[in-house]
Amino acid sequence: MNILKKHRQRRRERIQELYERHKRIRALLKEHGADILSSENFKGTRRHIQHGNMTVHSHVINVARYSLLINRKLRIGCNKHDLIRGALLHDYFLYDWHDKEHLSERKRLHGFWHPGIALRNAEKEYELNDVQREIIRKHMWPLSVVPPTCREAWVVTTADKYCSLMETIGLHKGHGAQAS
Repeated sequence: MNILKKHRQRRRERIQELYERHKRIRALLKEHGADILSSENFKGTRRHIQHGNMTVHSHVINVARYSLLINRKLRIGCNKHDLIRGALLHDYFLYDWHDKEHLSERKRLHGFWHPGIALRNAEKEYELNDVQREIIRKHMWPLSVVPPTCREAWVVTTADKYCSLMETIGLHKGHGAQAS
């Protein structure tokens, strides 16, 4: 009986730790990205699927979360403000890249072109610094050819690859596109 009680107590403590970590991450996202999270165009990313059944909206929030976790776990020392804003805007292309009928030939090569499109869209709405631009522009490395030069861009690139893989193979599941 004593072993069972200890197991249950450890499980409760672990769940509490995860809840507290999730709360801290949500607070950081709000603190550094409130203007992005509340914008109508950003909310519109709920209408487009990224990988599997994960929306672009959920994907970029997951990338921001995992970027924070990687930064903390590996003690990289990234600027959290730039890390979060770059992660939230890295896929700010604002179209459905699966809809082949309505895309130009250029957009059909989505993996190559969307970082530039996302950067142009983000610059129209938000004031970006060089690190945030670097994150958005180079998150598709090696498709972007020139590798990232700042640690924040490397962290977001890594988190993006991880989240994309998990979404594609179905280990991170979304809820599908939502109507607005």
